[in-house]
Amino acid sequence: MADTTALQLAVERMSYGPDAIAHTPEGKTVFVGGGVPGDVVQVTIDSDGPSFSKGHVAEVIEAAADRVAPRCPYAAICGGCPWAQLSYPAQASAKRAGVVDALTRIGHMPADVSEALVAECVSPSEPWGYRNKIELAFSRQSGKPLVGMHAAGGTGTVKVTSCLLLDKTYASSVKSVAGAVSYLAGSRSLGFERIGIRASARTRELEVSLWDAPGGFPRAQAARVISDATKATSIVRVMEKGPAKARRIAGVEALSGSGSWGEIVGSERMRVSAPSFFQVNTAGAEKLVELVMDALSPKPDDEAMDLYCGAGTFTLPLARRTSFVSAVESYGPAVRDLRRNLESARLDNVDAVGGDAGREFPDTDADVIVVDPPRAGLDADVIRRLSEQPARAIAYVSCDPATLARDLARFAEAGTFRPVRVTPVDLFPQTFHVETVTHLARS
Repeated sequence: MADTTALQLAVERMSYGPDAIAHTPEGKTVFVGGGVPGDVVQVTIDSDGPSFSKGHVAEVIEAAADRVAPRCPYAAICGGCPWAQLSYPAQASAKRAGVVDALTRIGHMPADVSEALVAECVSPSEPWGYRNKIELAFSRQSGKPLVGMHAAGGTGTVKVTSCLLLDKTYASSVKSVAGAVSYLAGSRSLGFERIGIRASARTRELEVSLWDAPGGFPRAQAARVISDATKATSIVRVMEKGPAKARRIAGVEALSGSGSWGEIVGSERMRVSAPSFFQVNTAGAEKLVELVMDALSPKPDDEAMDLYCGAGTFTLPLARRTSFVSAVESYGPAVRDLRRNLESARLDNVDAVGGDAGREFPDTDADVIVVDPPRAGLDADVIRRLSEQPARAIAYVSCDPATLARDLARFAEAGTFRPVRVTPVDLFPQTFHVETVTHLARS
């Protein structure tokens, strides 16, 4: 049972997570939901463990200078923007501090070295309305369908009429999609894992993806109801099999429209299928490409390598700047998207390989390399093989400061490459997440 003890605490800093950090007079760490550094708050303790406690702000006694009124009316109950009460300049500062801290604690760098290595946090987009994608949760309450956002804390569904993180051109689509899906599920015994919305103000394309298990499905009705409500350019059904933590795609059906979503990143036009990863912040993706190209300084006669390349965000611009690119991606739908994007761009100097980066590591000598691994970071064997490359530079794009710090320590042990700059890029305002681009040069 949760401990409902209340404590008056001074909030010290943000964690790499949704919460702020405070300490009891005895020195015990308390993670405080809704806290802002500099606050003095009354905290209700929700769980009390042996080494730390978790709680939430019950009352603000003295507000910090960086506390703001959240722009989103659902901020306190929805899990989408846990830092909405923190001013945006303070968010960017806290994200940079989190990267410095990870390099020091996990990467075992001297504090002054970490501080000098990490650039100021780059903010490529507006702090609201920056997302090209959101996912809606689906549940049933008293047998009735409920479509909304995931609740703070990870359990439950919050009914909303809009999401201020989604591109403002399509803010009303949240209510339209939720209403259409609720109608479908109400008239039939349907269940969904989630409902995806991808929207581009640049291409004017809107895709709705319905994620569920294989089986009978009212395809024509779903296409008609959602099309009438949203005018979507693509409606797809994504079928998944397997346990919750190991889902695999069993099939994708185009119910209406193009069957994929289009976006423009810099000068490149890309198409992405619903299961494929694509950065949720298009302006942020453009900044990542800029930083990667600045780090690599690719030349026309260079040979390039792009590991964990996805649908080609870095592959396409690299192919235009170098003689040849070896691109490796393990996720089948993304490999298909990559090949389609290369064909549309009329680029024939790329070897697009489907498979794990370790098993399918290119048998070539690269001059420049970009790696953009998932949150788990790079396998130790991949770092070893990268360290054996004759490349003059590696650009490491990371979405997790902890695994980045671990991997930079492994690069240091190998001794071939050293980091010369780590640039935090805020692709996810109102949250604790931060992307980084690290420029590694030969030692």
